[in-house]
Amino acid sequence: MNHRLPAEWEQQDGILLAWPHSESDWAPLLSSVEKTYESLITTITRFERVVVLVPEGTLSSLRVRLVAAGAKEDRLLLVELPTNDTWARDFGFLTVFDKKGRRKLLDFGFNGWGLKFAADKDNLINRRLFSQGIFKRGVSLSTIGLILEGGSIESDGEGTIMTSRECLLSPNRNPHLSQGQIERALRRYLGAKRILWVNHGSLAGDDTDSHIDTLARFANPTTILYVSCEDPQDEHFSALKAMENDLKSFRTRQGKPYTLIPLPLPKACYDENGHRLPATYANFLFINGAVIVPTYDDPINDPKALAIFQEVFPEREIIGISALSLIQQHGSVHCITMQIPEGVLV
Repeated sequence: MNHRLPAEWEQQDGILLAWPHSESDWAPLLSSVEKTYESLITTITRFERVVVLVPEGTLSSLRVRLVAAGAKEDRLLLVELPTNDTWARDFGFLTVFDKKGRRKLLDFGFNGWGLKFAADKDNLINRRLFSQGIFKRGVSLSTIGLILEGGSIESDGEGTIMTSRECLLSPNRNPHLSQGQIERALRRYLGAKRILWVNHGSLAGDDTDSHIDTLARFANPTTILYVSCEDPQDEHFSALKAMENDLKSFRTRQGKPYTLIPLPLPKACYDENGHRLPATYANFLFINGAVIVPTYDDPINDPKALAIFQEVFPEREIIGISALSLIQQHGSVHCITMQIPEGVLV
């Protein structure tokens, strides 16, 4: 294949985020979610740079605020751009490497997770950001006529793409394409050599049609971390057991079963109307030298999850960050971030 989609654990230049604002869905809980962003950005700058998209007229004040919160100023890159919302995982560019090692930014279409929410500004972000002069010479940007969100795919860095059937075959994303045509697109644009389709699994309150990054993630090319439910009384039990069986049927490129590592399901989180929210430890973030794990004020399962991550990634620092504000808008740490691989930023 001509391209390779690197794994998220590979070396990074930085992380892309978009700052929450009063014209987004964050308005009712803006103060609490801003504190979460402060904590996350400050943590990331210990290890690498952060590119933050900020509302017009706020660049200077937000820089002062983040530095006061402890962020390393020389690792902060703030860019004023209009946004609908903050889900950088899904509107942010995907970076592939060609055979010569050149970095290519892919600007896939974003339509608000199947036409559920407005995305007119978010769908323009990659093209607008590319004109800001923050990318190295030789890095290119291509706009692709395919709806594809970053949270809907997982890459092992070696040509395997894992995704969920419910999301990629959603009739509100690419209704004109068959499964075979979508597979060909993944091969063409992402260099996929094979695609692992997860047929089951979903979380209550999920707006994304079962994004894989809420359910199952590659820890390395032969290991998958996944959400598990052991309580038969929990509404997730049947679907997550069926997903577990899907994962058990998968084989590595060498033809062996994957090492499967279950993650506990956090205690149930609810919104103000009593609707369950899609809390998950699978929505973790790789950064250089560390893994950031969302936590949910769960005295039993938060420590269990953090211990699992430390065992799986002994060479990395494991950092828990509260995602209680993020989950109120049905997302978590991975959802609001997009990694920028090494060799992309100036």
